[in-house]
Amino acid sequence: MNPSTVQMVMGLGLRCRAILRPACQRITPSPLKSRVWRMASLPASPIKRFASTTVAHVTPVVAKETVAVKTTKPVVAYWLYFNAGLVYAIVVVGGLTRLTESGLSITEWNVISGMKPPRSEQEWEEEFEKYKQYPEYKILNRHMTLDEFKTIFYWEWSHRMIGRFIGGAFILPGLYFASRGYMTKRVAKQAFGITALLGFQGFMGWYMVKSGLSQALMEEPGAVPRVSQYRLTAHLATAFAIYGSSIFVAADILRQHKLDTGTYPKSTAAMINNPMLKRFRIAAHSMAGLVFLTAMSGGLVAGLDAGLIYNEFPYMGEGLIPPKSELWSDKYVKPNDNGLWRNLLENPTTVQFDHRTLAETTATLSTALWLYSRRLPLPKNVKMAVNAMMGAVVVQVTLGISTLIYMVPIELAAAHQAGALALLTSNFWLIHALRRVPV
Repeated sequence: MNPSTVQMVMGLGLRCRAILRPACQRITPSPLKSRVWRMASLPASPIKRFASTTVAHVTPVVAKETVAVKTTKPVVAYWLYFNAGLVYAIVVVGGLTRLTESGLSITEWNVISGMKPPRSEQEWEEEFEKYKQYPEYKILNRHMTLDEFKTIFYWEWSHRMIGRFIGGAFILPGLYFASRGYMTKRVAKQAFGITALLGFQGFMGWYMVKSGLSQALMEEPGAVPRVSQYRLTAHLATAFAIYGSSIFVAADILRQHKLDTGTYPKSTAAMINNPMLKRFRIAAHSMAGLVFLTAMSGGLVAGLDAGLIYNEFPYMGEGLIPPKSELWSDKYVKPNDNGLWRNLLENPTTVQFDHRTLAETTATLSTALWLYSRRLPLPKNVKMAVNAMMGAVVVQVTLGISTLIYMVPIELAAAHQAGALALLTSNFWLIHALRRVPV
């Protein structure tokens, strides 16, 4: 049948329908037809409704699984900030544990059973007997009473319990956010990396304590039972890395959320992307590296108790620099090396001098960076960050000098350690505030 014939037939059909419609409307339908029409007008059967509902609900789920998450929810950033606060707290508690000489009081590492402290007098006696088997008790604390042991035990126990809590606070919410699609793949990988650092930190903590429990200390003349300054500094560095990573990832999430929602100020973006800030941005990164290096040199000072010598400032003895014979001691020269790195890292006099020099350099360059910032067109958040950095420098220098001249009182020394992380936080803030904004 050709197309013209089809069109002619369709036209005749439409005309017949128009002619017959009025006649059909005048005919009264029979009872049987009425019942058929009423049944046809009824709603769909339950089976059909169920089938249609099922399809309607299944289709979005399938689509949701196939579409990748494009943005991370802000709640993930708040979770990371909370965890960073916990890490800050454990750094302070860890400093107090070291300053009260409590770090070697628990001689075993039991992840689960170690959560319960001794309760009865017999359990306390058993724990005390374990402590008595190691060099710290035999050399330094032979006259320690059980009540004194309980004090140092609870410091170390509290430190470990906070560590366990941080592990749970990272892992459990992290798994929930990942399973609910709250994180992009990139953020999920970053969160996994931070969690891996946490696991490594737990290992480093026990590895550090183990160095202070070595029985070889009993055979070394003049040995002082304490943890290795290298392992202590590595333990501190890992804590700083976990803290800094959490801060940066959280800040990235919130900034990206503002960019996605169009709430990031365009004027701020224009100022941040100004080519004039290139040198300032590089200087800010270098300053953060210097602050971190200074803090790590402080870890060496703490590990060697080097703050208990030359308790004066700015002099070290009769001059600004201690005698060469003390800076360079043949005691640290070994047959297989010339002793250069050992004097730098193991000689208490040299280690304190290094820390002083780095701290003075940090304070001077931070002041120069702050003065340089006054000449630049900076957005409000960058100005706040650089001012916070300058304020933290002043506080930290004051705490450092006070800790030294008063021979390392616990309160000042703990505040000085907390101040180091506060100063580094202000540097993190400045670095992130200076990050270029994609346009």
